[in-house]
Amino acid sequence: MIPYGKQQITEQDIDAVVNVLKSDFLTQGPIVNRFEQAVAGKCQAKFALATNSATSALHIACLALDIGQGDIVWTSPISFVASANCALYCGADIDFVDIERNTANMSTSALAEKLALAKIQGKLPKAIIVVHMAGLSCDMAKIGALARQYQVKIIEDASHAIGGAYQYTPVGNCQFSDICVFSFHPVKVITSAEGGMALTNCETLAHKMEMYRSHGITKDTTQFQQFSPNEPWRYEQQLLGFNYRMSDLHAALGLSQLNKLDDFVAQRNALAQNYRNAFAGLPIKCQQQNDLTLSAYHLMLCQVESKSKLDRDALFNTLRAQDIGCQIHYIPIHLQPYFQQLGYRQGDFPVAEQYYQTCISLPLFPGLDKVSQTQIIETVKKLLS
Repeated sequence: MIPYGKQQITEQDIDAVVNVLKSDFLTQGPIVNRFEQAVAGKCQAKFALATNSATSALHIACLALDIGQGDIVWTSPISFVASANCALYCGADIDFVDIERNTANMSTSALAEKLALAKIQGKLPKAIIVVHMAGLSCDMAKIGALARQYQVKIIEDASHAIGGAYQYTPVGNCQFSDICVFSFHPVKVITSAEGGMALTNCETLAHKMEMYRSHGITKDTTQFQQFSPNEPWRYEQQLLGFNYRMSDLHAALGLSQLNKLDDFVAQRNALAQNYRNAFAGLPIKCQQQNDLTLSAYHLMLCQVESKSKLDRDALFNTLRAQDIGCQIHYIPIHLQPYFQQLGYRQGDFPVAEQYYQTCISLPLFPGLDKVSQTQIIETVKKLLS
């Protein structure tokens, strides 16, 4: 079966990992720091903190912003559940902002309306977690302006979007946000096997996240609360943290993959354009792009139009039966059983629910050869034309 996403591992990547295996440090060595510095440099951010997953990075981002009991956090209903769970881990309440149908990103008009109402009700969120769906940046200038107006913190869940750009600057530079998070899961744009990273331009937030990702412990004597010059072995736990560190093995793979990021994004964009050209005139719409953004194209999002002779479910099942590994991204978070127990119901976020009924992700990854993509395109055209 042709998968919807797949990592591309080269001998260079393998050699990088083997070199770490032969070194003195498998974890807590120098490679993690090199990976962090490389990503920070690539994205034009001041600080980067590597973690064992993007979920962990989202969690420590919330903790660093002092999100906790009694706080409210908003995010998109169209995302993986981690975008909402990270706030719940901190004891905060979660709510959602509906999406734009054409982009599957958070609607700035819906956000503006919800913020205005929340201010009247005295229920403004402490933070908004903005999701760059499929690698396409949200309209961060508008979202950032709203955040400043209402004094709300912004976390970018850019798990899909490393290598993308907004207003000709890299996603991850935190120009309009407090913290930005990437994922390096195998189906993402680049991979460290498992891993994530949080970027920020604020030294205080960077220090907090560094503490939270490693048990709340510091070995920096300038930060000690009970300094003793006669105890060179000393370390201090100053808060309740977690074991969210990335190993040098994972960082070595990520660092090697980072060298290919621009090429991977270019390949993904070329493959996406092939789909767009082929589907012109068919009852299937691709995710809408604009001139101010460069999508990292983690996913090839499409929506099956109502005039199609096959609905989304029938197309999905038929493609799968022909070994074309399409997928659905995502079931709206508020419709998951756990979130329904929190009081959410069908109809709460109608645009997200309408989008879910029609969306389908087609295979897209570096290494998807011309023969395979042609097979996918011709199959879809035959089924829908």
